[in-house]
Amino acid sequence: MTATIPPAAPSPAPSPDAASSTASPHALAPAPAKLPAVTYVFTAGTFLMGTTEFVVAGLLPAVAADFSVSIAAAGLAITVFAIGMIVGAPTMALATLRVPHRVTLTAALLVFAVGHAIGALTPDYAVLLGTRVLTAIATGAFWAVASVAAVNAAGPRASSRALGIVLGGGMLANVLGVPLGAFAGQVIGWRGTFWALALLAAVLSVAVARSVPGTTTADGPSPAPSIRAELASLRSGKLWLVLATCAMVTGGVLSIYSFISPILTDGAGLPQSWVPAALMGFGIAALIGSVLGGRMGDTRPLATPLVTSIATLVVALALFQVAAVPAAVLVLFVLLGLVGLSANPVLVGLANRYGGEASTLATAMPTSIFNLGTAIGTGIAGASLSSGLGTRGPLLVGAVGAALVLIPLGLLILRERDAHHAR
Repeated sequence: MTATIPPAAPSPAPSPDAASSTASPHALAPAPAKLPAVTYVFTAGTFLMGTTEFVVAGLLPAVAADFSVSIAAAGLAITVFAIGMIVGAPTMALATLRVPHRVTLTAALLVFAVGHAIGALTPDYAVLLGTRVLTAIATGAFWAVASVAAVNAAGPRASSRALGIVLGGGMLANVLGVPLGAFAGQVIGWRGTFWALALLAAVLSVAVARSVPGTTTADGPSPAPSIRAELASLRSGKLWLVLATCAMVTGGVLSIYSFISPILTDGAGLPQSWVPAALMGFGIAALIGSVLGGRMGDTRPLATPLVTSIATLVVALALFQVAAVPAAVLVLFVLLGLVGLSANPVLVGLANRYGGEASTLATAMPTSIFNLGTAIGTGIAGASLSSGLGTRGPLLVGAVGAALVLIPLGLLILRERDAHHAR
């Protein structure tokens, strides 16, 4: 059901890139020039799922007014979605283990469509929150299974590259999907945005049903799925080091991203009108970074996250130092988008690798852990706003998170290096 990356014969001499040659037991050949077309079907799905995850932020006033609740209460629609993603990704990965990828992904899109349709119709806010949990679970299932299916379809030599494209759909959602959804909400109401998401999901479910293969990988039939083997894959210490890295990456970067509005306006003195432009710049840079990171990750699976993590730390520290200089903050924020999340597809690929032959659950775990890291990081960053640091608080939290990434990642590199020397 999943593809693993076979070890290559040790090279006769160590590569100058110590982080990738001595730290990685899997020397990979160059990625093929062309990815399978189904990769872009998965990308359309992650674009749609990424849009619904964040579009509510731009619709909060309308949602609050419609249901006669406070903005804070309306914000629960975002919170419960995050919780649904944390729980849904690993749970649904196991629950659908013996179900063909095509069926799982199609069903996830149909549940997503139905959830949005019910949300668009209901006059009851509690029902809306319930549909947000339902669609989050469907989103978690789609992200998890699409990641595994993308690796299977692309084959081991292009797995990180394929994941870079698929996860890039989520980045593109921040650039296009969320602003368009918020704009549509202003024109036709937030319920109209939900109807549009439901319709697009229904259409995409047809494309998935027609284009996604069964459980055959690029290298031949996959092994029979086993829940016991999937749970056993979680015993890998290297996998948990990857997951810890995932949590630190998003916890650090999104601590800054989530509070960029007060950082720009109250901290740097820019008008509120600059915030959308800054967010779009971040999103475009993050999309580019995801694609480039995926490309580099196929040949430098450990060097890539190491380099991007160090670069993220440098950018975060620079932001903390020049927080009152408007132009510098804008430039550095866009650079943060370029480097901060660019290793995410590589980390998902590493999780798939360390899961071994039974890596569906292992590949699903980063989706959950990314959201968990975001929840913890943004919670701490939010609290820091009321400290003596003010709007520099989230910048410091982001820098600390970027520094902490180097601990599990460094341990992983050392373990791989020891394993390489032991052979």
